[in-house]
Amino acid sequence: MSWSPDSWRSKPARHMPADYPDPAALSAVEGELSGYPPLVFAGEARTLQSELARVAEGRAFLLQGGDCAESFKEFHPNTIRDTFRILLQMSVALTFGGGLPVVKIGRIAGQYAKPRSAPTETIDGVTLPSYRGDNINGMEFEPAARTPDPARLLKAYGQAAATLNLIRAFAGGGYADLHNVHRWNLEFVSGNPQADRYRALADRISEALNFMEACGITGKEVRAVREVDFYTSHEALLLGFEQAMTRIDSTTGRWYDTSAHMIWIGDRTRQVDGAHVEFCRGVENPIGIKCGPSLAPDELIRLLDALNPRNEAGRIVLIARFGAADVVKGLPPLVRKIQAEGRTVIWSSDPMHGNTIKAENGFKTRRLDDVRSEIDSFFSICRSEGAYPGGVHLEMTGQNVTECLGGLQDISESDLADRYHTHCDPRLNATQALELAFLLADELKKNRDRIEN
Repeated sequence: MSWSPDSWRSKPARHMPADYPDPAALSAVEGELSGYPPLVFAGEARTLQSELARVAEGRAFLLQGGDCAESFKEFHPNTIRDTFRILLQMSVALTFGGGLPVVKIGRIAGQYAKPRSAPTETIDGVTLPSYRGDNINGMEFEPAARTPDPARLLKAYGQAAATLNLIRAFAGGGYADLHNVHRWNLEFVSGNPQADRYRALADRISEALNFMEACGITGKEVRAVREVDFYTSHEALLLGFEQAMTRIDSTTGRWYDTSAHMIWIGDRTRQVDGAHVEFCRGVENPIGIKCGPSLAPDELIRLLDALNPRNEAGRIVLIARFGAADVVKGLPPLVRKIQAEGRTVIWSSDPMHGNTIKAENGFKTRRLDDVRSEIDSFFSICRSEGAYPGGVHLEMTGQNVTECLGGLQDISESDLADRYHTHCDPRLNATQALELAFLLADELKKNRDRIEN
């Protein structure tokens, strides 16, 4: 079927704002963005797909994580650094404990927009448009802030570009060198059992590096010792922006969405005949599909027919987000269908979105025990159905927030108000995220031992 970057406009588009007061101004901003430099490059997206193909083969693991929704207010080099750093810490734990290379993808440098359950919000009898993310409108409950403003797209582009610039400097400028593994430790992690386990891991890595250097193998010869490959991703929700960032690659003559290396389709916008699937089927980037309780096995196959008709390895990441109570019922039929059809996909677990609850004090939160339970079930189900549990997708931050309950810090409902900073959904803090990384490393080691034996 014919495709163009704007063919999505003839399809029904859900969870996109339709109340811009000046459509001409929106069109002008999108036109301006279409002339801006790409945020990422087609060659980088192709490299990511080749790395994801290794994940699909069971020879690597996918770690995808970052903010629920980036905000203009929290845009700061320290915030970017801390998110990058905790993902490095997690990947080191996974690589060393699980014995596999880790593909690192951040929910960063573009994760601004969020789908909302209702288009409006009512407080004290006043009804205003819902907050949809900083690239659309403001969080403050007042008419001016909640009115969609196309100029926010330009600010989002600028902040994404600056974020990518800093990440690239961290990834290739020495900060990610494995010799710095001890220096990555976060101050607030010290003093609890998680810090002790991380320090022990760092000691073992340092010993391994010393041994390699004694054998004449240093970072000068081995790039992986001194640098990391780090990729960006976000939900392709605001399709006007995605269209503006879509360009023809001069090397291959194919279309790439240069807003991120990987984009994904949300559980609420994955209609086969909808605008979001229509847009994503035409770009060559790796594509994620959120898979929730409402997704039937046959519908999943139709999605793959549309998005990956050539069954290319590394093209599709299926992100399971059921909730701890529903994953045992909902995931097996999907995995079974994929296996029976011989489709090449990556199975990744999103243990966050299906486990959101409201605490008695009104805070939206998640229990780390539920997150761990869904991950445990995900690994068990994939193995029992003959599939490889290839990744995890987390909403998390490198900041010392108190938004999710439990963990070694034993965060309680009364602690939530201390440092609850999210603009949307609750995130794991760095200690909780590292705790999960060690859990995942243990699971990967079990998987490796099972294969070897």
